[in-house]
Amino acid sequence: MQDHSNRLAALRSRVRDQPFYVSALPNIRYLTGFTGSAGHLLVTRDQATLFTDSRYSTQAREQVSSAAVRISRGDARPELVAEAKKLRLKRLRFEANRIDYGTYAYLGSQLPGCRLMPVDSVVEKLRQIKSGSEIAAIRNSLALNSASFEDVINRLDARWSEAEVAAELEFAMRKRGAEGAAFPTIVASGEHGARPHAEPRDQRIEPQALVVVDQGAILGGYCSDMTRMIALGDPGAAQKALVRAVLEAQAAAIDAIRPGVECRTVDGRARDVLKKTHVGGVRLDELFVHSTGHGLGLEIHEGPRIAPGQRQRLRQGMVVTIEPGVYLDGVAGVRIEDVVAVTAGGCEVLTGTPRELRVL
Repeated sequence: MQDHSNRLAALRSRVRDQPFYVSALPNIRYLTGFTGSAGHLLVTRDQATLFTDSRYSTQAREQVSSAAVRISRGDARPELVAEAKKLRLKRLRFEANRIDYGTYAYLGSQLPGCRLMPVDSVVEKLRQIKSGSEIAAIRNSLALNSASFEDVINRLDARWSEAEVAAELEFAMRKRGAEGAAFPTIVASGEHGARPHAEPRDQRIEPQALVVVDQGAILGGYCSDMTRMIALGDPGAAQKALVRAVLEAQAAAIDAIRPGVECRTVDGRARDVLKKTHVGGVRLDELFVHSTGHGLGLEIHEGPRIAPGQRQRLRQGMVVTIEPGVYLDGVAGVRIEDVVAVTAGGCEVLTGTPRELRVL
Protein backbone atom coordinates (compact mmCIF):
# COMPACT_ATOMS: atom_id res chain seq x y z
CA MET A 1 0.00 0.00 0.00
CA GLN A 2 2.74 2.45 0.95
CA ASP A 3 4.61 1.87 -2.31
CA HIS A 4 1.49 2.53 -4.36
CA SER A 5 0.65 5.71 -2.45
CA ASN A 6 4.20 6.96 -2.92
CA ARG A 7 4.10 6.14 -6.62
CA LEU A 8 0.85 8.02 -7.09
CA ALA A 9 2.36 10.98 -5.25
CA ALA A 10 5.40 10.86 -7.53
CA LEU A 11 3.14 10.82 -10.60
CA ARG A 12 1.17 13.80 -9.33
CA SER A 13 4.43 15.67 -8.86
CA ARG A 14 5.53 14.84 -12.41
CA VAL A 15 2.28 16.15 -13.94
CA ARG A 16 2.02 19.07 -11.49
CA ASP A 17 -1.20 17.79 -9.93
CA GLN A 18 -3.02 18.00 -13.27
CA PRO A 19 -5.63 15.29 -14.03
CA PHE A 20 -3.99 12.30 -15.69
CA TYR A 21 -5.50 9.28 -17.40
CA VAL A 22 -3.51 6.02 -17.25
CA SER A 23 -4.47 3.41 -19.85
CA ALA A 24 -1.48 1.01 -19.89
CA LEU A 25 -2.13 -2.03 -17.69
CA PRO A 26 1.50 -2.38 -16.50
CA ASN A 27 1.40 1.25 -15.37
CA ILE A 28 -1.93 0.72 -13.63
CA ARG A 29 -0.43 -2.27 -11.84
CA TYR A 30 2.61 -0.23 -10.82
CA LEU A 31 0.48 2.59 -9.42
CA THR A 32 -2.30 0.55 -7.75
CA GLY A 33 -1.44 -3.16 -7.60
CA PHE A 34 -4.36 -4.13 -9.87
CA THR A 35 -3.48 -7.10 -12.10
CA GLY A 36 -6.65 -7.49 -14.18
CA SER A 37 -6.75 -7.42 -17.96
CA ALA A 38 -9.11 -4.43 -18.27
CA GLY A 39 -8.87 -1.14 -16.43
CA HIS A 40 -8.59 2.63 -16.59
CA LEU A 41 -7.07 4.89 -13.95
CA LEU A 42 -7.90 8.55 -13.40
CA VAL A 43 -5.49 10.42 -11.15
CA THR A 44 -6.33 13.91 -9.91
CA ARG A 45 -4.75 16.08 -7.25
CA ASP A 46 -7.03 14.69 -4.54
CA GLN A 47 -8.12 11.27 -5.75
CA ALA A 48 -7.15 8.24 -7.80
CA THR A 49 -9.95 6.09 -9.20
CA LEU A 50 -9.69 2.72 -10.90
CA PHE A 51 -12.46 1.87 -13.36
CA THR A 52 -12.91 -1.77 -14.31
CA ASP A 53 -15.71 -4.20 -15.07
CA SER A 54 -17.68 -6.69 -13.00
CA ARG A 55 -15.33 -9.60 -13.78
CA TYR A 56 -12.87 -7.97 -11.40
CA SER A 57 -15.11 -6.61 -8.67
CA THR A 58 -13.68 -8.85 -5.95
CA GLN A 59 -10.11 -8.85 -7.28
CA ALA A 60 -9.93 -5.08 -7.64
CA ARG A 61 -11.18 -4.43 -4.13
CA GLU A 62 -8.72 -6.97 -2.71
CA GLN A 63 -5.73 -5.62 -4.61
CA VAL A 64 -6.32 -1.87 -4.61
CA SER A 65 -6.13 0.22 -1.47
CA SER A 66 -4.49 3.41 -2.75
CA ALA A 67 -7.33 4.30 -5.13
CA ALA A 68 -11.11 4.22 -5.20
CA VAL A 69 -12.62 1.38 -7.25
CA ARG A 70 -15.57 1.78 -9.63
CA ILE A 71 -17.13 -1.34 -11.12
CA SER A 72 -19.22 -1.27 -14.28
CA ARG A 73 -21.02 -3.83 -16.37
CA GLY A 74 -19.09 -4.12 -19.59
CA ASP A 75 -16.95 -1.27 -20.93
CA ALA A 76 -15.68 0.89 -18.06
CA ARG A 77 -14.96 3.94 -20.21
CA PRO A 78 -18.43 5.50 -19.76
CA GLU A 79 -17.82 5.53 -16.00
CA LEU A 80 -14.49 7.28 -16.59
CA VAL A 81 -16.20 9.87 -18.79
CA ALA A 82 -18.95 10.39 -16.21
CA GLU A 83 -16.35 11.06 -13.52
CA ALA A 84 -14.48 13.51 -15.75
CA LYS A 85 -17.74 15.38 -16.38
CA LYS A 86 -18.60 15.36 -12.68
CA LEU A 87 -15.22 16.92 -11.93
CA ARG A 88 -15.74 19.40 -14.79
CA LEU A 89 -12.31 18.70 -16.17
CA LYS A 90 -11.08 21.23 -18.69
CA ARG A 91 -7.80 19.42 -19.38
CA LEU A 92 -6.92 15.75 -19.21
CA ARG A 93 -3.41 14.49 -19.71
CA PHE A 94 -3.00 10.99 -21.13
CA GLU A 95 -0.29 8.47 -22.05
CA ALA A 96 0.60 9.44 -25.60
CA ASN A 97 2.79 6.36 -26.07
CA ARG A 98 0.16 3.92 -24.75
CA ILE A 99 -3.41 4.91 -25.62
CA ASP A 100 -5.17 3.18 -28.52
CA TYR A 101 -6.79 5.35 -31.16
CA GLY A 102 -10.27 4.01 -30.44
CA THR A 103 -10.10 5.17 -26.81
CA TYR A 104 -8.57 8.50 -27.79
CA ALA A 105 -11.38 9.10 -30.28
CA TYR A 106 -14.00 8.01 -27.75
CA LEU A 107 -12.74 10.42 -25.10
CA GLY A 108 -12.57 13.21 -27.64
CA SER A 109 -16.19 12.66 -28.69
CA GLN A 110 -17.54 12.24 -25.15
CA LEU A 111 -15.58 15.10 -23.55
CA PRO A 112 -15.91 17.92 -26.12
CA GLY A 113 -15.21 20.61 -23.53
CA CYS A 114 -12.08 18.91 -22.20
CA ARG A 115 -8.72 19.37 -23.87
CA LEU A 116 -6.84 16.08 -24.23
CA MET A 117 -3.12 16.67 -23.65
CA PRO A 118 -0.53 14.00 -24.59
CA VAL A 119 2.31 13.22 -22.21
CA ASP A 120 4.98 10.72 -23.20
CA SER A 121 6.30 7.95 -20.91
CA VAL A 122 5.75 9.74 -17.61
CA VAL A 123 4.96 6.58 -15.62
CA GLU A 124 7.61 4.57 -17.46
CA LYS A 125 10.25 7.07 -16.33
CA LEU A 126 9.18 6.56 -12.72
CA ARG A 127 9.36 2.79 -13.22
CA GLN A 128 12.99 2.93 -14.36
CA ILE A 129 14.16 3.33 -10.75
CA LYS A 130 13.37 0.10 -8.93
CA SER A 131 12.69 -0.08 -5.21
CA GLY A 132 14.37 -2.68 -3.03
CA SER A 133 11.24 -4.82 -3.16
CA GLU A 134 11.18 -4.64 -6.96
CA ILE A 135 14.82 -5.68 -7.23
CA ALA A 136 14.08 -8.58 -4.87
CA ALA A 137 11.18 -9.60 -7.11
CA ILE A 138 13.42 -9.51 -10.20
CA ARG A 139 16.04 -11.53 -8.34
CA ASN A 140 13.42 -14.16 -7.46
CA SER A 141 12.27 -14.31 -11.07
CA LEU A 142 15.86 -14.79 -12.21
CA ALA A 143 16.42 -17.58 -9.68
CA LEU A 144 13.34 -19.41 -10.95
CA ASN A 145 14.48 -18.89 -14.52
CA SER A 146 17.96 -20.23 -13.78
CA ALA A 147 16.63 -23.28 -11.95
CA SER A 148 14.39 -24.07 -14.93
CA PHE A 149 17.34 -23.76 -17.31
CA GLU A 150 19.47 -26.14 -15.22
CA ASP A 151 16.60 -28.63 -14.96
CA VAL A 152 16.15 -28.86 -18.71
CA ILE A 153 19.80 -28.62 -19.77
CA ASN A 154 20.82 -31.36 -17.35
CA ARG A 155 18.38 -33.80 -18.95
CA LEU A 156 18.43 -32.51 -22.52
CA ASP A 157 17.94 -35.31 -25.03
CA ALA A 158 19.79 -35.10 -28.34
CA ARG A 159 16.61 -36.30 -30.04
CA TRP A 160 14.68 -33.20 -28.95
CA SER A 161 13.90 -30.51 -31.49
CA GLU A 162 14.51 -26.82 -30.85
CA ALA A 163 10.77 -26.45 -30.31
CA GLU A 164 10.72 -29.28 -27.77
CA VAL A 165 13.57 -27.73 -25.79
CA ALA A 166 11.72 -24.39 -25.74
CA ALA A 167 8.54 -26.12 -24.58
CA GLU A 168 10.41 -27.97 -21.83
CA LEU A 169 11.92 -24.71 -20.61
CA GLU A 170 8.56 -22.96 -20.47
CA PHE A 171 6.94 -25.94 -18.74
CA ALA A 172 9.78 -26.04 -16.20
CA MET A 173 9.18 -22.37 -15.43
CA ARG A 174 5.47 -22.98 -14.96
CA LYS A 175 6.10 -25.94 -12.66
CA ARG A 176 8.17 -23.69 -10.41
CA GLY A 177 5.39 -21.13 -10.10
CA ALA A 178 5.99 -18.71 -12.96
CA GLU A 179 2.95 -16.88 -14.26
CA GLY A 180 4.29 -17.56 -17.74
CA ALA A 181 7.20 -16.92 -20.03
CA ALA A 182 8.27 -13.28 -20.26
CA PHE A 183 8.57 -13.69 -24.04
CA PRO A 184 8.56 -16.59 -26.53
CA THR A 185 11.57 -18.73 -25.63
CA ILE A 186 14.34 -18.82 -28.23
CA VAL A 187 16.26 -22.03 -28.93
CA ALA A 188 18.31 -21.83 -32.12
CA SER A 189 21.17 -24.10 -33.16
CA GLY A 190 23.85 -23.81 -35.82
CA GLU A 191 23.24 -21.27 -38.57
CA HIS A 192 19.68 -20.76 -37.30
CA GLY A 193 21.24 -19.02 -34.30
CA ALA A 194 22.45 -16.24 -36.62
CA ARG A 195 18.88 -14.86 -36.46
CA PRO A 196 18.72 -12.76 -33.28
CA HIS A 197 15.02 -13.52 -32.74
CA ALA A 198 14.94 -16.99 -34.26
CA GLU A 199 11.78 -19.02 -33.74
CA PRO A 200 12.43 -22.59 -32.50
CA ARG A 201 12.10 -25.11 -35.31
CA ASP A 202 10.63 -28.59 -35.33
CA GLN A 203 14.15 -29.80 -36.05
CA ARG A 204 16.66 -31.56 -33.84
CA ILE A 205 19.39 -29.59 -32.14
CA GLU A 206 22.37 -29.67 -34.47
CA PRO A 207 25.27 -31.70 -33.00
CA GLN A 208 28.60 -29.98 -32.37
CA ALA A 209 27.03 -26.61 -33.08
CA LEU A 210 26.47 -23.53 -30.96
CA VAL A 211 22.94 -23.22 -29.57
CA VAL A 212 21.42 -19.92 -28.42
CA VAL A 213 19.01 -20.34 -25.50
CA ASP A 214 17.18 -17.13 -24.57
CA GLN A 215 14.48 -17.42 -21.90
CA GLY A 216 12.68 -15.42 -19.26
CA ALA A 217 10.00 -15.95 -16.63
CA ILE A 218 7.35 -13.77 -15.02
CA LEU A 219 7.08 -14.16 -11.26
CA GLY A 220 5.10 -11.81 -9.05
CA GLY A 221 4.60 -9.67 -12.14
CA TYR A 222 8.34 -9.12 -12.67
CA CYS A 223 10.32 -10.38 -15.63
CA SER A 224 13.65 -12.13 -15.95
CA ASP A 225 15.77 -12.45 -19.07
CA MET A 226 18.81 -14.63 -19.68
CA THR A 227 20.69 -15.94 -22.71
CA ARG A 228 23.19 -18.78 -22.54
CA MET A 229 25.18 -20.77 -25.09
CA ILE A 230 25.21 -24.55 -25.12
CA ALA A 231 26.45 -27.23 -27.54
CA LEU A 232 25.82 -30.95 -27.97
CA GLY A 233 29.45 -31.92 -28.45
CA ASP A 234 32.54 -29.79 -28.99
CA PRO A 235 31.73 -27.05 -31.56
CA GLY A 236 35.39 -26.51 -32.43
CA ALA A 237 37.98 -23.83 -31.79
CA ALA A 238 36.65 -21.20 -34.20
CA GLN A 239 33.15 -21.15 -32.72
CA LYS A 240 34.43 -21.26 -29.16
CA ALA A 241 36.53 -18.20 -30.02
CA LEU A 242 33.31 -16.35 -30.94
CA VAL A 243 31.87 -17.19 -27.52
CA ARG A 244 35.02 -15.94 -25.78
CA ALA A 245 34.88 -12.66 -27.68
CA VAL A 246 31.26 -12.06 -26.68
CA LEU A 247 32.03 -12.98 -23.07
CA GLU A 248 34.85 -10.43 -23.06
CA ALA A 249 32.57 -7.79 -24.59
CA GLN A 250 29.90 -8.44 -21.98
CA ALA A 251 32.42 -8.25 -19.14
CA ALA A 252 33.69 -4.89 -20.43
CA ALA A 253 30.16 -3.48 -20.60
CA ILE A 254 29.28 -4.69 -17.10
CA ASP A 255 32.53 -3.24 -15.75
CA ALA A 256 31.47 0.20 -17.04
CA ILE A 257 28.14 0.26 -15.20
CA ARG A 258 27.83 2.72 -12.35
CA PRO A 259 25.67 5.76 -11.53
CA GLY A 260 26.29 8.75 -13.79
CA VAL A 261 27.62 6.81 -16.77
CA GLU A 262 25.85 7.40 -20.08
CA CYS A 263 24.11 4.40 -21.59
CA ARG A 264 26.01 4.87 -24.85
CA THR A 265 29.29 4.48 -22.96
CA VAL A 266 28.30 1.03 -21.69
CA ASP A 267 27.23 0.03 -25.18
CA GLY A 268 30.47 1.36 -26.62
CA ARG A 269 32.61 -0.70 -24.27
CA ALA A 270 31.11 -3.91 -25.64
CA ARG A 271 31.58 -2.78 -29.24
CA ASP A 272 35.18 -1.72 -28.63
CA VAL A 273 36.05 -5.26 -27.58
CA LEU A 274 34.38 -6.78 -30.62
CA LYS A 275 36.28 -4.43 -32.94
CA LYS A 276 39.48 -6.26 -32.04
CA THR A 277 38.38 -9.61 -33.49
CA HIS A 278 37.90 -10.42 -37.17
CA VAL A 279 36.17 -13.33 -38.89
CA GLY A 280 36.76 -13.69 -42.61
CA GLY A 281 37.97 -10.10 -42.78
CA VAL A 282 34.88 -8.78 -40.97
CA ARG A 283 35.12 -7.13 -37.55
CA LEU A 284 32.83 -8.73 -34.99
CA ASP A 285 31.33 -5.37 -34.04
CA GLU A 286 29.91 -5.24 -37.57
CA LEU A 287 28.04 -8.48 -36.77
CA PHE A 288 26.56 -6.99 -33.58
CA VAL A 289 23.20 -5.81 -34.94
CA HIS A 290 21.21 -4.81 -31.85
CA SER A 291 21.62 -2.75 -28.71
CA THR A 292 23.69 -3.97 -25.77
CA GLY A 293 20.74 -4.02 -23.40
CA HIS A 294 17.49 -2.67 -22.03
CA GLY A 295 15.72 -2.14 -18.76
CA LEU A 296 13.23 -4.69 -17.48
CA GLY A 297 10.71 -5.03 -14.68
CA LEU A 298 6.95 -5.33 -15.02
CA GLU A 299 7.63 -5.51 -18.77
CA ILE A 300 10.40 -7.34 -20.54
CA HIS A 301 11.49 -4.18 -22.37
CA GLU A 302 11.63 -0.98 -20.35
CA GLY A 303 13.94 2.02 -20.20
CA PRO A 304 16.74 2.78 -20.26
CA ARG A 305 18.18 1.55 -23.55
CA ILE A 306 21.85 0.58 -23.54
CA ALA A 307 22.52 1.53 -27.15
CA PRO A 308 24.55 3.82 -29.41
CA GLY A 309 23.60 7.46 -29.10
CA GLN A 310 21.72 7.02 -25.81
CA ARG A 311 22.93 9.85 -23.57
CA GLN A 312 20.67 9.01 -20.64
CA ARG A 313 22.74 8.49 -17.51
CA LEU A 314 22.43 5.42 -15.34
CA ARG A 315 21.04 5.91 -11.86
CA GLN A 316 21.09 3.80 -8.74
CA GLY A 317 18.11 1.44 -8.78
CA MET A 318 18.01 0.94 -12.54
CA VAL A 319 17.98 -2.70 -13.67
CA VAL A 320 19.21 -3.52 -17.17
CA THR A 321 20.19 -6.46 -19.33
CA ILE A 322 23.65 -6.66 -20.84
CA GLU A 323 23.47 -8.87 -23.94
CA PRO A 324 26.06 -8.34 -26.67
CA GLY A 325 25.87 -10.73 -29.58
CA VAL A 326 27.41 -11.56 -32.94
CA TYR A 327 25.56 -13.20 -35.82
CA LEU A 328 27.51 -14.84 -38.64
CA ASP A 329 25.18 -15.80 -41.48
CA GLY A 330 25.45 -19.42 -42.50
CA VAL A 331 27.55 -20.31 -39.45
CA ALA A 332 26.22 -19.44 -35.97
CA GLY A 333 25.00 -16.80 -33.57
CA VAL A 334 26.32 -16.01 -30.10
CA ARG A 335 24.55 -13.96 -27.44
CA ILE A 336 25.19 -13.91 -23.70
CA GLU A 337 22.82 -12.01 -21.43
CA ASP A 338 22.66 -11.16 -17.75
CA VAL A 339 20.54 -8.83 -15.66
CA VAL A 340 22.44 -6.14 -13.76
CA ALA A 341 21.32 -3.71 -11.06
CA VAL A 342 22.96 -0.30 -10.76
CA THR A 343 24.14 0.19 -7.18
CA ALA A 344 25.53 3.19 -5.30
CA GLY A 345 29.12 2.09 -5.91
CA GLY A 346 28.81 0.34 -9.27
CA CYS A 347 26.61 -2.62 -10.13
CA GLU A 348 25.53 -6.11 -9.14
CA VAL A 349 24.91 -8.98 -11.54
CA LEU A 350 21.61 -10.52 -10.45
CA THR A 351 21.74 -13.58 -12.73
CA GLY A 352 23.16 -16.64 -10.98
CA THR A 353 23.77 -19.03 -13.88
CA PRO A 354 27.41 -19.37 -15.04
CA ARG A 355 27.77 -17.65 -18.38
CA GLU A 356 30.45 -19.85 -19.97
CA LEU A 357 29.65 -22.13 -22.92
CA ARG A 358 28.05 -25.36 -21.69
CA VAL A 359 29.21 -28.35 -23.78
CA LEU A 360 26.96 -31.35 -23.14
